[in-house]
Amino acid sequence: MSTEKIPYKIYLDESEMPKSWYNLRADMKNKPAPLLNPQTLKPMTAAELSGVFCEDLVKQELDNDTAYFEIPEEIRDFYKMFRPSPLMRAYRLEKKLGTPAKIYYKFEGNNTSGSHKLNSAIAQAYYAKKQGLKGVTTETGAGQWGTALAMACSYFDLDCKVYMVKVSYEQKPFRREVMRTYGASVTPSPSMETEVGKKILAAHPGTTGSLGCAISEAVEKAVTSDGYRYVLGSVLNQVLLHQSIIGLETKTALDKYGVKPDIIIGCAGGGSNLGGLIAPFMGEKLRGEADYRIIAVEPASCPSLTRGVYAYDFCDTGMVCPLAKMYTLGSSFIPAPNHAGGLRYHGMSSVLSQLYDDGLMEAVSVPQTAVFEAAEEFARTEGILPAPESSHAIKAAIDEAILCRENNEEKTIVFGLTGTGYFDMTAYEKFHDGKMSDYVPTDEEIAENISKLPKVN
Repeated sequence: MSTEKIPYKIYLDESEMPKSWYNLRADMKNKPAPLLNPQTLKPMTAAELSGVFCEDLVKQELDNDTAYFEIPEEIRDFYKMFRPSPLMRAYRLEKKLGTPAKIYYKFEGNNTSGSHKLNSAIAQAYYAKKQGLKGVTTETGAGQWGTALAMACSYFDLDCKVYMVKVSYEQKPFRREVMRTYGASVTPSPSMETEVGKKILAAHPGTTGSLGCAISEAVEKAVTSDGYRYVLGSVLNQVLLHQSIIGLETKTALDKYGVKPDIIIGCAGGGSNLGGLIAPFMGEKLRGEADYRIIAVEPASCPSLTRGVYAYDFCDTGMVCPLAKMYTLGSSFIPAPNHAGGLRYHGMSSVLSQLYDDGLMEAVSVPQTAVFEAAEEFARTEGILPAPESSHAIKAAIDEAILCRENNEEKTIVFGLTGTGYFDMTAYEKFHDGKMSDYVPTDEEIAENISKLPKVN
């Protein structure tokens, strides 16, 4: 079918929503390296992980071979409140750019949490409730994951304790209040509530925090509270599994109109959005059925893929979590307090790190002023105010579309719009007032943090 007949919004019926999550690891020839016990340096066992995570989630985390996991009916019923999400054709942006490229974006912001994070939050809350737990603990950067988890816990009547990166806690008070509206307690991190928080504050007085700091506090709170487990919104295998629903729906929508993308783009912090979007496409690539150019876009202020090293590292600043082999800037790396929000994590998903190391995808980093210029252009043409995280993907998509114009190439570009930016107006205000700067860590700063990586043979 001619792509010119494709509507602005491609909607799927409820019956077309995936009934199973896709486990990309099943098709990977080089499996992601296992999590290691930091004391023994041996692979973490299910028994060890079950002290931190829910039992069913541990099974998903460790399974490298099962291609599809059936989505429980109760989760599918919840999904139906906001899924299937629309795949949009960016006709107005294409016209503004004067490009022959065809641009599509999968919009995940059509729920109260405002982002894709709800796809995994409701799954993790479901398994916690199924296990009979009292509640869960977590961290959040920009607040999207914390908001989504607060909603999910409210639905299942679970207690929710959130440690929010301090700079975001201060920059995004309304996101914090949405969490509290759904019954969550929200603490700026690092805090004096935990032993690891006290240590971080003693070593870095006045620090604005990081996702690594908040993870440490949330894990400590979970393992020292009876009836609680820790849940995470990105990085882990189980999260990429749940988020695969994004890519599965995207592929179904494109297939309905006979569209095959040339380029697939996603913002990358820990990897949940990118991993979910590319899952079925990367699966085809791994099986030799099709080929795609896949681009991860990260902030220049926290460039784990483009300037980090591929090595085992702690997942958290307090060094209480298992070791993961990933592209990392070092767990002691604390990003500048900019507006990259949920992309301010020192490492990258082990799955995506392995794929990147195998040369199956590319990575670029972009400065935040250029990101907000792209966000504003998108908002003015497409009518959606994008989150800063998503705007990294928008920037790369615009760059690729301009290249198509310059080279007179008719390529099809698909990117993930992870959510809306209505709680990010402080960032937009600084951009409009000319008070936004482009901090990029020096080679010396990165080298210093990388020098502290744990010694693993």
